[in-house]
Amino acid sequence: MNHERFKPADYEKKWRERWESNSDHFCDTTKTDRKYYCLDMFPYPSGLGLHVGHWRGYVLSDVISRYKKIQGFNVLHPMGWDAFGLPAENDAIKKKVHPSVNVSRNIANMKRQLQEMGSMYDWSKEINTTDPEYYRWTQWIFLQMFQKGLAYRKMVPINWCPSCKTGLANEEVVNGCCERCDSEVERRDMMQWMLKITAYADRLIADLDKVDWPEKVKLLQRNWIGRSEGAEVTFRVISGKSQTEHDLLIFTTRPDTLFGATYMVLAPEHPLVAEFTTPANQTAVEKYQSEARKKSDLQRSALEKDKSGVFTGSYAVNPVNGLKIPVWIADYVMMGYGTGAIMAVPAHDERDFAFATRFGLPVVEVIESSRAQKDASGKLLCAFCDEGKMINSGEYSGMDSAAGRSKIISELETLSLGKFQVNYKLRDWIFSRQRYWGEPFPIVLCDKCGEVPVPESDLPVRLPDVENYEPTGTGESPLAAIESWVNVKCPSCGGPARRETNTMPQWAGSCWYFLRYITPDFKDGIANKELIDKWHPVDQYVGGIEHAVLHLLYARFYIKFLYDIGAVGFDEPFQRLFNQGMVCKVSEKSGRLERMSKSRGNVVNPDELVARYGTDSIRLYELFIGPPEADSEWSDSGIIGIFRFLSKTWDILTYLQESNTFGIEDGPSVLKSRHQLVARVTERMEGFKFNTAISAFMEFTNFLSSTNEPVSRATARNMLILIAPFAPHFSCELWERIIGEGSPMQQTWPKYDPAYMVEDQIEIGVQVKGKLRGSIKISPNATETEALKAALAEATVAKHIENGTPRKVIYVAGKILNLIP
Repeated sequence: MNHERFKPADYEKKWRERWESNSDHFCDTTKTDRKYYCLDMFPYPSGLGLHVGHWRGYVLSDVISRYKKIQGFNVLHPMGWDAFGLPAENDAIKKKVHPSVNVSRNIANMKRQLQEMGSMYDWSKEINTTDPEYYRWTQWIFLQMFQKGLAYRKMVPINWCPSCKTGLANEEVVNGCCERCDSEVERRDMMQWMLKITAYADRLIADLDKVDWPEKVKLLQRNWIGRSEGAEVTFRVISGKSQTEHDLLIFTTRPDTLFGATYMVLAPEHPLVAEFTTPANQTAVEKYQSEARKKSDLQRSALEKDKSGVFTGSYAVNPVNGLKIPVWIADYVMMGYGTGAIMAVPAHDERDFAFATRFGLPVVEVIESSRAQKDASGKLLCAFCDEGKMINSGEYSGMDSAAGRSKIISELETLSLGKFQVNYKLRDWIFSRQRYWGEPFPIVLCDKCGEVPVPESDLPVRLPDVENYEPTGTGESPLAAIESWVNVKCPSCGGPARRETNTMPQWAGSCWYFLRYITPDFKDGIANKELIDKWHPVDQYVGGIEHAVLHLLYARFYIKFLYDIGAVGFDEPFQRLFNQGMVCKVSEKSGRLERMSKSRGNVVNPDELVARYGTDSIRLYELFIGPPEADSEWSDSGIIGIFRFLSKTWDILTYLQESNTFGIEDGPSVLKSRHQLVARVTERMEGFKFNTAISAFMEFTNFLSSTNEPVSRATARNMLILIAPFAPHFSCELWERIIGEGSPMQQTWPKYDPAYMVEDQIEIGVQVKGKLRGSIKISPNATETEALKAALAEATVAKHIENGTPRKVIYVAGKILNLIP
């Protein structure tokens, strides 16, 4: 008999075509009983397509989706394209192809790859953020924010990328560089659209308790929002320039250290700097301001940076002791946090200590503790920043920090010199981009009426087709040059006006895309509210942790706003979040193990591997290389082991079929192993332990290859259902050959009998006087006498027992045996 070898290329395409023609992955979203919404972070259609690092998250979500479908859930597993914004536009500029043409090509290629992956995406729900019928509703959401006062224009210092030639949100700056191109970021003053995300700061923190997310992501968001409680305190400043007095507000989380304030620091861009700067100090101050403007917020706030600053020539009066202290400017203070001015307490703040040490300013200790580090003379070696007992603080000396803090705030409130205050690190979201490839703002600028919203009936404001789409670098979008598009009548007064020519960032379309999947062709709103309320929040969201303070934070803000205006009936978008680990490979440039990236020269194209080993081999290897939440190292040779496992399983099952040697019933060991396989795979699927679930399949295949007991079709059937989420082509092909009718995806997930989970024998350690001397295999229910007999039969144990009989036996059934000679 000629046995047919395992050749995935012979059947994988057939199954994908059959799934598509039968609409096997279609989800009827009008049926909401037992619904399950599994969502991927949709991709940017840029670059050369997907590499094996991208595959991991998509395979993981597909395994979850298929598992839930076999369990009987109505599974929605959609896919779309985050096609506006910097990634897509930069790729188009690099290739010298219009963004619309380039995006279409990239989508076609990536869609082919995703389909080749065998993922059960419902392509009837496909969305594209560049579709005018989609971004009509992106613009509609912006208009609602504008009407509620959450969208506004303001002249602000922004992060400017000289390479991308556009402004960036704070979240898009990493280590002082552009997140997309790694160019060093500059600071520029520009008129920008802002979204008032700070209005939702407290809710964004509090509602993290509602969702099942990794604690690391929750911590990143809490720290980014940066809620802190303290006091707003008024210092009186005497201008060294005009001798006039000014009130200067500062925010401090440690009002208990006010008596230790020995100088003040203003942000270089603080509006009162010019007023406080004396003529003798003007040149130095202006030079310093110019240098500070070139640095990003992250560069300025880095703890390890050398401290720099300039004295203005003015002095402030400390409100708690009346002492005059100098007013400086320094770039480690920023206008965006607090009031843009601080009281400096070098004895109890690291940055202030470094600054005071650099410029020889006084260090006055006002919080005492045995934990403070001092030299032999009692001088502080570094700032002590914890709680302690107040000293050198007048009537408050001797009080604990917490009590003193509360009492000082109360006293300042009585004197109208301060009040309790809550502050946030989170800044309002800079929402403008000086680029072409983005959603146009639905706003008209009129000299008479100001900022005027485009009527909703006129949406979408379509992005015009242009020949010159490259960024100008002037601070204006390329749209500004299209007079026929820019010049319009004001919707309010009918007079001459101009369209807003900046465009929205790529995040605008990705903050709400998951709503649109439910009813992608809905004409009367962002989606059918009744259905989106039943399908949300998303049951399982899968994507990288790099989006923790970008997309994930922005999407939560959007949904909370839509909830407040009644557009949706829920206020958190994603109930459960899973962050897959990165796939890493040695970089050709650095020689180090790094995340896959074209720029690092360590990308692996999956197309060649699929052609050689088949899709299912790649799917299994993506999950087998390590725990799904951990970073893993890629090795092409590792796929060979997976291919051999599938080949071995194929050979065993097809041989039983072709030789007609399936048993009517399983042998006892086979039956027990089958139930154990069901239990292990089910438990590991529920725990997202996909790598060890695959190990369970391998162990079972090895068992089948060595047993002489009969194997029934029921065992083959169960195995093919269990492996279907991981290797769907493989499972469907063998199902058709062995079982016949139906499909493994149409079955019920197998159940197991707990009675088969009990092992016939277990291995326990044997100690002699507390030292491990060997191990024995016995029944889990073995008596002490049986365990002792087995132990004394082991030579490694017996040689330590004089006369062959222990004086005392300590036996914990199923765990350990300890013998005392």
